[in-house]
Amino acid sequence: MLQRKLLSLSLLLSLGVLVGCQPANDADSETSASENTAADSPMQIAEATDQSMGRLMEAIRHPDRPEQHRARDDHRNPAETLTFFGVEPGDTVVELSPGGGWYSEILARYLKDDGQLIAAHWDLEADINDMYRRVRGQYDERFGDTESFGEVVVVPFNPPETTTLAEPESVDVVLSFRNMHSWTRSGTLPAVFEAAFEALKPGGTLGIVGHRLPEDREQDPEARSGYVKQSYVVELATAQGFELAESSEINANPMDTADHPNGVWNLPPSLRVAEGDEKDYAAIGESDRFTLRFVKPQS
Repeated sequence: MLQRKLLSLSLLLSLGVLVGCQPANDADSETSASENTAADSPMQIAEATDQSMGRLMEAIRHPDRPEQHRARDDHRNPAETLTFFGVEPGDTVVELSPGGGWYSEILARYLKDDGQLIAAHWDLEADINDMYRRVRGQYDERFGDTESFGEVVVVPFNPPETTTLAEPESVDVVLSFRNMHSWTRSGTLPAVFEAAFEALKPGGTLGIVGHRLPEDREQDPEARSGYVKQSYVVELATAQGFELAESSEINANPMDTADHPNGVWNLPPSLRVAEGDEKDYAAIGESDRFTLRFVKPQS
């Protein structure tokens, strides 16, 4: 665990040099999981840090990443976010409901030669709509390119019916990006956290990025705006046994007032703006988001 903490802290400190145009963040520190290896010297850890950070930046800056995906980097801060969550080469990582694969393409390339990405995607055997089927088909086709992405394992995920992510206690990190509202709406968020808890190793990480509803607002139980209170997510995750290790403002956007007619979908990249609405939603940027790192206790 100490090695992972030191490595992640070193990664964060090195971001200002390696990320270039992405702003450094000074509020993020340690991560968790993995065992301490006393034989590793500070020099060895530094070398591993340089290699890991270099590999991550290669994945983010890969020339085959679509331009429309690159355009989201300034809003989604993938280098800072994945570093905050402590994702490292050699990890087994589950990405929950990855949609079209914006984060998957980074994670798959990062873990391609050393590690494993598991995509817990929509269950084609379940009653899902045609759009979900189309997106899942496109995902399977794209990430079936093992030469580019390695062996990405895709498993069906449709809580509460289909929730097995991997063998129990076999996963280092479970990640969820911008989909807390979907499981809130369906009432299945506790089942999602239970599935993640079962799959994670003791000391493993659950990393969550979600559209943030201000704490002084009333939480819609169906989260129809796409916004969810941070406290609501923390309450449900800790009820399933997780401990909140740290929160970060990496993905905060103070310009987002979280009160738009079409919710988060008024904002980029959706920009679902009704005729006659003259507000400049593009200038606001993507939604204000909380970034939370939970851990599964060691015992």
